Amino acid sequence: MQPPSRETQSLAQDRLAGLATPPGALGRLGDLGVWLASAQGVVPPSPLDNIRLVIFAGDHGVAAHGVSAYPPAITAAMVRTFVAGRAGVSALAAAHDVHVRVLDLGVDDDLTDVPSEVIAHKVTRGSGAIHLEDALTVEQTTQAFEIGRTVAREEIAAGAQLLLSGDMGIGNTTPAAAIIAAALGLPASEVTGRGTGVDDAGLAGKEQVIDQALGRTRGRTDDPMATLATLGSADLAASTGYLVEAATAGVPVLLDGLMSVACALTAERIAPGAVAWFAAGHRSTEPAQSLALSKLGLEPVLDLGMRLGEGSGAVSAVPVLRSAVAVLRDVAMLSELMPDA
Repeated sequence: MQPPSRETQSLAQDRLAGLATPPGALGRLGDLGVWLASAQGVVPPSPLDNIRLVIFAGDHGVAAHGVSAYPPAITAAMVRTFVAGRAGVSALAAAHDVHVRVLDLGVDDDLTDVPSEVIAHKVTRGSGAIHLEDALTVEQTTQAFEIGRTVAREEIAAGAQLLLSGDMGIGNTTPAAAIIAAALGLPASEVTGRGTGVDDAGLAGKEQVIDQALGRTRGRTDDPMATLATLGSADLAASTGYLVEAATAGVPVLLDGLMSVACALTAERIAPGAVAWFAAGHRSTEPAQSLALSKLGLEPVLDLGMRLGEGSGAVSAVPVLRSAVAVLRDVAMLSELMPDA
């Protein structure tokens, strides 16, 4: 995996150091500006005029086992809400000029009342309950992964300068946490969070489900694609392929919450070096996300206590990245102010 241009990174760092600001005064804005410049291969970086979010939707068998505060039927209802442009992320995306696309990879509903392009990539109706059975077959996993790669290529062909990955699926924090636990060799007790807001009894039950899933798949998760098949889902496999393809194509990605980061960790296992193309949009309230971000060496742009999913945290961070571009582009150079210094 080729990293962002080191030569451009050096030039961007020189420009940052030469701005008419005190050294280090821009903090992480400067760092993000340098990262975007190196990813684009140009100094100063170009304005982010075409930012594209893809929401991968799917249902999860564990949702029938008390791991979520909401029923599985919400997944299909939310897909319709995305299509109508009325979801939480829809409002944020409209405010920050982010293009949104939603795709059904594994929703347990035929969704015959949504545009055909939303369901064109459907792999399955729901995934297996991971504490009892594999989420997907090997063939379904490969199919979903390759769909994700294809979707990334489509978004890049549409001019994407920055890609965002979103999620929708009741129960999805359970497989995402299990994927991270398997990758990092951690017990369920360290990765399990409240997701949509389960109570203490629900949290204990969720931890038990993850623990059982990890025990059931022990010895089978050394391979990242096998991890997606045994513990993941079609939407998570597609999101992973999307991230791998973005890094392969040299397009930067702004990650969202637990699901996005679980897929980024898996993408890094599949294609070492991919993480150089990723930035973390926000820190979610899920412990597994923070553990995975630490492993990846990523520091979130925002920490707002958000746990909505959908790509909402990443979209909320977009203005910060645009600010990072602006300062590197438009702040005067000290040499311009004091040419004889």
